[in-house]
Amino acid sequence: MLDIKWIRENQGALDTALKNRGMKPSAHQIIEHDESRRAAIQSVQDLQNKRNQLAKQIGEAKRSGGNADALMEEAAGLREKLPAEEEATAILEEQLKQMLEVLPNVPSSDVPIGTSEKDNQQVRIWGEKPTFTFEPKQHFEIGEDLALMDFEEAAKISGARFVVLKGELARLERALAAFMIDVHTQEFGYVEVSPPYLVRSSAMYGAGQLPKFAEDAFATTNEYWLIPTAEVPLTNLVAEEILELNQLPIRYVAYTPCFRSEAGSAGKDTRGMFRNHQFHKVELVSITTADKSEAEHQRKLSAAQSILEKLNIHYRTVVLCTGDMGAQSQKTYDIEVWLPGQGTYREISSCSNCGDYQARRMNTRVRDETKRTQFVHTLNGSGLAVGRTLIAVLENYQNQDGSVMIPDVLRPYMGGESVIKAQKVKL
Repeated sequence: MLDIKWIRENQGALDTALKNRGMKPSAHQIIEHDESRRAAIQSVQDLQNKRNQLAKQIGEAKRSGGNADALMEEAAGLREKLPAEEEATAILEEQLKQMLEVLPNVPSSDVPIGTSEKDNQQVRIWGEKPTFTFEPKQHFEIGEDLALMDFEEAAKISGARFVVLKGELARLERALAAFMIDVHTQEFGYVEVSPPYLVRSSAMYGAGQLPKFAEDAFATTNEYWLIPTAEVPLTNLVAEEILELNQLPIRYVAYTPCFRSEAGSAGKDTRGMFRNHQFHKVELVSITTADKSEAEHQRKLSAAQSILEKLNIHYRTVVLCTGDMGAQSQKTYDIEVWLPGQGTYREISSCSNCGDYQARRMNTRVRDETKRTQFVHTLNGSGLAVGRTLIAVLENYQNQDGSVMIPDVLRPYMGGESVIKAQKVKL
């Protein structure tokens, strides 16, 4: 959420930010509403002060034996008027809150201006595209030929955009997650967390998922939400807290399922497991101070990139343009992995710096050296999306006979096995 004081002082900057995000400028409407709200607050305060003055005057008149009838009549009129003005002020307060909570974050000054992914800028490329002596298959062809990836069985029990993994593919997915967690905890100092998968609306609101992205999430019938990403519970671990400087930075990592309705994705990635309603992800979340957040962003990006480098899989990193990054973010890097079967790069991680946008919604602060408090900065990133990393392994390590080599770093997690071969009998 943006600070209304900042908006008052930077109307032009807000409108420019909204325009760069492909949205209609609205600073003028917000300021007008804020002025009405502030005038209403002042009116209520004036009435309250007048009420207190009248009470004092009535008391003095009675003690001196004077006539207080006129004063009491005026006080009675205030008692009738004040509740209505207080209610009107509360409505204006809520309306302003609703206007602010749907505003996106203001992009950093170094974010490229653009309207779509075509305007994203490449900032890093690592490794080389693999070469094959045969036509490489897509992941779902490989998985189905191995008889270890089944979409029909998943559809039978859950519908479209689900998958059943079996045998060595299920184990490989688990191995990838364990490998990622080990790298992030042992090499980058993240603290492993096993969070709830169901959260309250307040947690979704704090992370910026509500109210704007309600249709993208799954809600239960008793007011819980299935997490769309572990970012939601991990970030909210510090909600409504005042942290001390020596507690920061806080770095959390979690491996969880994620649930998304994929609203608006009709016709996109209908084959395979690239865009499912349920998937697994290793998520990285950091809480730090404003002056350290940019360095933390680069550190988080390095942690995510290191996974693909250890797997020896070619990727590129792009910085997203203003029109392509998420609403909560002020700057986002996407890591895009090369998929030979598709013959293109696909996103496997987004690493975002949200500044104090989420902290304002969660009311999370840090006490500085002067004992004053300021909002923390929050950052998040996939380290990595496990299902998409499985896809990348299958497509980059496939053999002509349909088998799949297991990357060296994963073999200890796979009982020393070096290859996954087709099953003779369907499991």
